[in-house]
Amino acid sequence: MNEAAPPAKPRLTTSAMIASLAAEGQRTRPAPFGHALAKLAQDRPEIVGLTADLAKYTDLHVFAQAHPDRFYQMGMAEQLLMGAAAGFAREGFLPFATTYAVFAARRAYDFIAMAIAEENLPVKIVCGLPGLTSGYGPSHQATEDVAIFRGLPNMVIVDPCDAVDIEGAVPAIAAHPGPVYMRLLRGQVPVVLDEYDYRFVLGRAALLRDGADVLIISSGFMTMRALEAAKALQADRIEAAVLHSPTLKPLDEAAILREASRPGRLVVVAENHSVIGGLGEAVAGLLMRSGVWAAFRQVGLPDEFLAAGALPTLHDRYGISTNAMVASVKEWVA
Repeated sequence: MNEAAPPAKPRLTTSAMIASLAAEGQRTRPAPFGHALAKLAQDRPEIVGLTADLAKYTDLHVFAQAHPDRFYQMGMAEQLLMGAAAGFAREGFLPFATTYAVFAARRAYDFIAMAIAEENLPVKIVCGLPGLTSGYGPSHQATEDVAIFRGLPNMVIVDPCDAVDIEGAVPAIAAHPGPVYMRLLRGQVPVVLDEYDYRFVLGRAALLRDGADVLIISSGFMTMRALEAAKALQADRIEAAVLHSPTLKPLDEAAILREASRPGRLVVVAENHSVIGGLGEAVAGLLMRSGVWAAFRQVGLPDEFLAAGALPTLHDRYGISTNAMVASVKEWVA
């Protein structure tokens, strides 16, 4: 008599490429960039969408389904993608070009600089997997993309926090007459900012909450983490303000200087980027040039190539999780 086969073991899965940063039970919206662009294109026939074999992974497939005659698949050729986008812009179109942030910043930089930025063309470069939003290691972790593009004349840089931010940013960057680089959260994107009477305005920061002890200046999903940290810090009677700066270039200098000039507050910059060349150094430079002297700290990624692995583990390891930020701030204000 044959013995019964042992029950199959459950298949193990990896979280190295988590598509969403949403916590369990957190409200989300699917593909906010793709839906916002498809909606905007209904009344803007000059909008075209281009991608380098990554429509599904940058949510541009939503636009492609809605406007198939205005969608262009360029294949795995990021330099060609940027050159074609520049050509479309020269002919009066409004191109949105999508790929991963590492590929735009590293592989296609010279084409962006010479064909798009130098000519000040209205190409919108929208890139997924910014910073540490992939667990696949240095080949996919764009930890230096802001530093690369901050030095490029004419380039506006946007780092939205959530689905609300992305939906507001799409028409705003479309209206901007020059090139824009926008970091993209894709898939099921958290919904956070609708609780704060917030509206995206290009070039403007927004004070989401006030606090007398700490000022956290943040961008991208780190604003979500900053808001969570501010609530947690209240248990230790630490009052933290959160100034969300979704536009990294140009900075809202007036808002940053106004808030950082208030006496008695530690200034912390939180970003999903290397501590080299990103929002933190931009804010520090602004404060020093303006003669604003404040205790200053950074929450960001270290100046090194990061490990591969599950995102929650990596965020704890590199200090950008909510718990890690709370621990750092408590140590700094002690």
